[in-house]
Amino acid sequence: MDRTLPAPSPAAPSPGAVLELFKPITWFPPMWAFVCGVISSGASFEGRWLFLIAGVALTGPLVCATSQAVNDWFDRHVDAINEPHRPIPSGRIPGRWGLWIAIVWTGLSLVVAALTGPWVLAATTLGLVLAWAYSAPPFRLKVSGVAGPLACAFSYEGLTWFTGAAVMAGALPSVPVLLLAGLYSLGAYGIMVLNDFKAVEGDRALGLRSLPAVLGEDRAARIACVAMAAPQVVVVALLFAAWDRPWHGLAVTALLAAQIACMVRLLGRPKDLTPWYNATGTTLYVIGMMVSAFAVSSLPGGS
Repeated sequence: MDRTLPAPSPAAPSPGAVLELFKPITWFPPMWAFVCGVISSGASFEGRWLFLIAGVALTGPLVCATSQAVNDWFDRHVDAINEPHRPIPSGRIPGRWGLWIAIVWTGLSLVVAALTGPWVLAATTLGLVLAWAYSAPPFRLKVSGVAGPLACAFSYEGLTWFTGAAVMAGALPSVPVLLLAGLYSLGAYGIMVLNDFKAVEGDRALGLRSLPAVLGEDRAARIACVAMAAPQVVVVALLFAAWDRPWHGLAVTALLAAQIACMVRLLGRPKDLTPWYNATGTTLYVIGMMVSAFAVSSLPGGS
């Protein structure tokens, strides 16, 4: 008979457990949007390197990491069922350490943002508010298939794009930059809806009203595709008609056409092909973001 006792939980988490809590793999999307914001500002890097480094730290290792810690803390009971190996339910981050880490990282993010500039502080504050509202009661936006993905899309794409442009310009970004940040945020709503496909069964069991759980994968996939494509159509129109950037407009048009081809395949078997689309169509989407950023970087009257 095996009388081996379970290993006791540590008094404090190891650095490796904390890093796992912060999920570095999730830092790429906001950091990419930040770089798009930097490029779109059209500002020179000269004399701005410290601000640039601070901005990269804010969007990835600070604000995004904070959002992951907050989410894991308030989902610890759910993760104990679905993902018991995660740092909090497994006991590798014991007691209330998960909550304290989220609080400390929130404060550190605000301090770095304050040192970077008022517009960056405003964007960071809003991003942190959304991070807590997404996961924590009483708001817990993640239970909604509309509010949850919108909050994520706005935080991961729009606010980080704004932060990149504001860091470089040291002021409120130009109207074209704000338009691109807003439009690509709206498109990212579709990406976030597709991200919910991986947890449909769990969402239904726990009462989370994600679009795939409420509407089914087929209808949710159609909504996600429209949400991703429509803002890019507006971006293309702006590039051609308003900003006189036909070559950039052609490039984004080609990228959108390739995405639509991927969407047609996705809609045939959305439940099975969502991971494939995330590796193909979403990649084309973020390339279009960068092309658009370069397009507005040289506009007269830009940042």
